[in-house]
Amino acid sequence: MQKEKAQWFKDIEFWENFAPVMFDAAHWAEVPVVTDGVTRLARFNLYGETSSEEWHEPLSSAPKILDLCCGTGRISAELARSGFSVTGVDFTESFLNTAIEDAQHENLDIEYILADAREFIRPGYFDTIVNLYISFGYFPDLKDDIKIVSNAYKSLKTGGSFMIETMGKETAVRDFVECEWFERDGYTVLTEYEPLDAWTFLRNRWILLKDNKRIEKNFAQRLYAASELRTMFIEAGFSKVEIYGDWDENPYDQYSKRLIVIGRK
Repeated sequence: MQKEKAQWFKDIEFWENFAPVMFDAAHWAEVPVVTDGVTRLARFNLYGETSSEEWHEPLSSAPKILDLCCGTGRISAELARSGFSVTGVDFTESFLNTAIEDAQHENLDIEYILADAREFIRPGYFDTIVNLYISFGYFPDLKDDIKIVSNAYKSLKTGGSFMIETMGKETAVRDFVECEWFERDGYTVLTEYEPLDAWTFLRNRWILLKDNKRIEKNFAQRLYAASELRTMFIEAGFSKVEIYGDWDENPYDQYSKRLIVIGRK
């Protein structure tokens, strides 16, 4: 089990083969909603329409935002269209190449960097850092997750925010099924799930079937309760941590479909 967890996320072919299934059209249709949510939760006073003390003063230049684990750049591009100065970081070169081509096609000025999220740091530079679409918790060593949060804190300006959007342990338990199958992007997809180590991890087994071709992958994700992520953020130095169940700032409760954690520096 340890060997599987240590290596699976480095398998570039996995990301290339499974991306069309994991990030389908319905998934990407949410991009404008997510971007609006990021803008609002970052408290950017882009229009000078609020007097709330939580909001930033109107900024003289475009807010600097880091899309950590940016993939093919859908969110990065939408953030750039919205007026942000965007940097995207990912370790899958083919994804970044796609992102760069799309940005050039639209004439979007986006900085893309090939790097491991555990190692990237740019002290005191960003106004906001986002880690979206359940891209957190795939390392076997808990220290690596802690390092990502700590590096995000160091890379933020004072007053900046770090947002993680993921699947909370609470909702994973609530919605748990042992197996399911569905059709997506021309594939038949078979999935099996198993909780490990008292729900510390959720083991995933995915099988793709298409045109007599079969692709299988086993991987595990570390599950976090909202309270565990809050503690991690506070220990990293964040002065305030907010937890929501969606981008409209509704509470994280029994009805939530996602977990959004925001640390403010």
